Amino acid sequence: MKIVSGMRPTGKLHLGHLMPIEKWVELQNSGNDTQFFIANWHAYTSHRDTPQIIDDATLDLVRHYLACGINPEKSIVFIQSAVKEHAELSLLLGMLISVSRLERVPTYKEMQENVKDKDLSTIGFLGYPVLMATDILIYKADAVPVGEDQIYHLELAREIARKFNMTYGVEILKEPQPIISRVAKLPGTDGRKMSKSYDNSILIDSNAQELKSKIMPMITDPARMKRTDPGDPEKCPVWEFHKAFTNSESEKQWVTGGCKSAGIGCIDCKKVLLKNLEAKMQPIWDNLSKISEDDARGVVEKGNAKAREIACNTMSEVRCAMKLRW
Repeated sequence: MKIVSGMRPTGKLHLGHLMPIEKWVELQNSGNDTQFFIANWHAYTSHRDTPQIIDDATLDLVRHYLACGINPEKSIVFIQSAVKEHAELSLLLGMLISVSRLERVPTYKEMQENVKDKDLSTIGFLGYPVLMATDILIYKADAVPVGEDQIYHLELAREIARKFNMTYGVEILKEPQPIISRVAKLPGTDGRKMSKSYDNSILIDSNAQELKSKIMPMITDPARMKRTDPGDPEKCPVWEFHKAFTNSESEKQWVTGGCKSAGIGCIDCKKVLLKNLEAKMQPIWDNLSKISEDDARGVVEKGNAKAREIACNTMSEVRCAMKLRW
């Protein structure tokens, strides 16, 4: 099964990015044909004024992919902008979808309403879902790992593929299926959405001391004003981290039981989390220390060539179907 996915290089990765990458690693190691890319063109839709951040983050993101377990011997790792065919197919597929249809995309409306510090009134931002669809369709992906909030985007890609095939009487573009990932979305250390802009994120390339400085002051259940007050784990951001990083069921039971009965304090709970989180992160930190920017560059140079060959083959079929002989 061919699987394609990617992330935008808009800065350092935080722990919220770790779980999707772990899903990629699982799919890779299950014998699938996997391609993972750096979506640097997508980054310009919201970070066009800070190109240096995008450039700096691109190879750093490759380093993180590799450190977390993406294996270039098993997966193609490439940079979106190195495969110009993405832009060509996106232009052509854009002829098949109306502006009103794109304006109904939920994330478009949501970001227009909530993001006030950036100008999103651009063709690039409106057409973001078409380029996103292109990233998948050009490689004829069978499936795409997505969160439940991303299913709409994948359905749009399927819709575009159907319309192209029907319009030109061919069966060139595949309709990819979703691999729904129900991993928990980690909150930030203050209980809000984890985001670098809120200064509430925990970076993957932290160290043990930085991890401690982020975890120990974390906000907990507001009902636990005193050590003797019982709490509710489901109202505590720390518990969301336990669900993601504490694998021992007995430790989870100890945390939930102790919280509800006030048998343990929040510091006790955080110490267990810190222990488990450090154990999880240490191998990744060790890998990051060994992977240089030159190593990452070598990986994507090979991956770019492989991805370009696949994309060129698809575009030959597309041009033939559309009678584009010139």
